[in-house]
Amino acid sequence: MKKVIATLVASLFATAAFAQTPAAPAPAKAEAAHTKAVVKAEAKETKAVVKADAKEAVVVADAKADVASAKADAKATKAKAHHKASKAKVKADAAKAAETVPATPAPAK
Repeated sequence: MKKVIATLVASLFATAAFAQTPAAPAPAKAEAAHTKAVVKAEAKETKAVVKADAKEAVVVADAKADVASAKADAKATKAKAHHKASKAKVKADAAKAAETVPATPAPAK
């Protein structure tokens, strides 16, 4: 009788040990799959953020180039305007000088 009880208790422990073994890896696998999915999502997010930052940097660089180009254009336009104004002043001075020269009487001989 003692042997039968000992066999039943031993088989109870053996089945309990074997019954729990497959149940443990399933949550571990699910946890690993979940962790993998989270890491993948974070990597995608990081990649998207890096792309957005790169695009923003390109836009900023383009904007700086546009500003520099606009400044250069403005400088050239300003120089042209100054040059035209100088020419107009010279013409006006020449016209004024031409008007004043004939107005003076010619010396008598």
